[in-house]
Amino acid sequence: IIKEILPKTGYIHPATKIFQALRIEVNKEFEEIESFLAIVPEYLVVGGRLACISFHSLEDGLVKKFYMANKQSFSCFNNNKIILPTDDEVRENKAARSAKLRILEKIS
Repeated sequence: IIKEILPKTGYIHPATKIFQALRIEVNKEFEEIESFLAIVPEYLVVGGRLACISFHSLEDGLVKKFYMANKQSFSCFNNNKIILPTDDEVRENKAARSAKLRILEKIS
């Protein structure tokens, strides 16, 4: 039904985003990420690192928002650069193509 309504753009099936949205809502994924990030500062010691892998921009936005709001306590371990998968990693695992890794280090 979705395929009939939405045209296919690129190599991603039109239903992919629909099912992604349903999964996000059912699992309360954004709420879980926000809850986790809210308690991270009290569990990490100075010098401790938080590595976050996100698979789409909305998840990555939550991590970035957390970092921006906590710059007094965290620094970006990898010089404000997002670590992306290599071409070899994507060839081995297509799901990695959208992965972004951010590493934050607690400084105070």
